Amino acid sequence: MAIRQDEPVRLNGSVQIPTRPTADVTPARGTVVGAATAKFLAVFRVAIGFVFLWAFLDKTFGFGYATPSAKAWINGGSPTKGFLSAVAVGPFESTFHAWAGAGWANWLFMLALLGVGIALTLGVALRIAAASGTVLMLMMWAAEWPLAKVTSAGEPSMSTNPIVDYHLIYALALITAALLYAGNTWGFGKLWARLPFVQRNRWPTPGGSASSGQGCPSSSATAGSCDTVRVSCPWPAHRPWAATRPAP
Repeated sequence: MAIRQDEPVRLNGSVQIPTRPTADVTPARGTVVGAATAKFLAVFRVAIGFVFLWAFLDKTFGFGYATPSAKAWINGGSPTKGFLSAVAVGPFESTFHAWAGAGWANWLFMLALLGVGIALTLGVALRIAAASGTVLMLMMWAAEWPLAKVTSAGEPSMSTNPIVDYHLIYALALITAALLYAGNTWGFGKLWARLPFVQRNRWPTPGGSASSGQGCPSSSATAGSCDTVRVSCPWPAHRPWAATRPAP
């Protein structure tokens, strides 16, 4: 079958069927995202955000779960001293001991928890949250150093997996939420994308502003399903995966 020159062609060579635009749009770099999937991602995003927010609140006010009231940050406690001073494995053990309880370490750690938690809960600045949260999770992974079988004292490290632990899972969750525009459903992701600062810079959101529409086809439902949306992408028209193919 001959393909007209003005017909958009996907990477696999198939022709995109133009259909009517829909109001439910969840940008995801030219992929197809169902409405149910978008809602699941929203719940997933808020759940991960609450993990970070709760850690911040509990360490700040000492609700009596992981942090007793006497050791709350507002009562003079240190959010980092207990964890970092207990590091007993890995090549950075002495470094983490030196950082334990330092004022700058406390502030950076708590600001990271608060910033990532708010960003995920509201669905804004997800790329910034993913980058900073991933750095935080990697540093905590290095502090626990699951690669070690024994501690520096010769005792079993009790590592459940030598490579992948919950810190890496959280980091992957943050990256997933950012790449799949999880803030656009039940969040303020679309409003964030319209901010002048975001419009001028591509890095605050995956691929730039979702509302710029530079060289992008309008969002449309895929053929045969009103609950599935093919998202518009924010990349320029010269992107190779949206190029048109001349007729043979």
